[in-house]
Amino acid sequence: MRVKVLFFGQLKDIVSRAEEVIELDGPATLETVFKRYASMYPRLEQMSRSIVLARNQNFAPVTAAVEDGDEIALLPPVSGGRGFTHLIEDEAGHFFALTREPIDSAAAARRVQQGSDGAVITFEGIVRDNTRGRRTRFLDYECYEAMAVRVMAEIGREIAAGHSVGRVAMIHRLGRLEIGEASVTVIVASPHRRAAFDAALEGINRLKKAVPIWKKEYFEDGEVWVEGDWDNTLQKASGGPA
Repeated sequence: MRVKVLFFGQLKDIVSRAEEVIELDGPATLETVFKRYASMYPRLEQMSRSIVLARNQNFAPVTAAVEDGDEIALLPPVSGGRGFTHLIEDEAGHFFALTREPIDSAAAARRVQQGSDGAVITFEGIVRDNTRGRRTRFLDYECYEAMAVRVMAEIGREIAAGHSVGRVAMIHRLGRLEIGEASVTVIVASPHRRAAFDAALEGINRLKKAVPIWKKEYFEDGEVWVEGDWDNTLQKASGGPA
């Protein structure tokens, strides 16, 4: 059977490709696919406790069976209208998007606000000019786009239900970002401020640990993929938690 394998972030650098189609003999699992590449690239085996696998844009355990025509993604640790490359908007008024243009948080806030709301909380993640004293020139974000916006929507809807807030919006920027630009915004509209604050905080925390988006930081003296941590509920390529 034939399957497509996708690589993101630093994994793309390790294997020197973004994707390829491979042939598999007989019954196979996601572990079969991962071990195939780990045997060729020992660095992947070393990272197995932090790599997450996806099958057809859904997180999946290493034991998941692989079928002909599947799209399989190897995902390294995550570091998340007009101009939107991907957009999900539902009848409840939530919306989730990716964009390669500057994020207009004020317009997004107006989009979710209604007359019944007593609070609109907007969180923006901003590109700063240094990391631990090392001077930053700019950042570059990439992601597994179709999967990323779907996971954002799942998180946002769960948060809205869990905190009894009105509407949630999440927008993440992709591509090159300059110092001072917003990389992500999370907006919560709610009748009451406490629920809105709590939902916004949970939203950005979960986005940074579960949405397949990666950041490369360019310094005056080099560049590096920024490695964070996956949510600990996701099974890693090693077969267990991180």
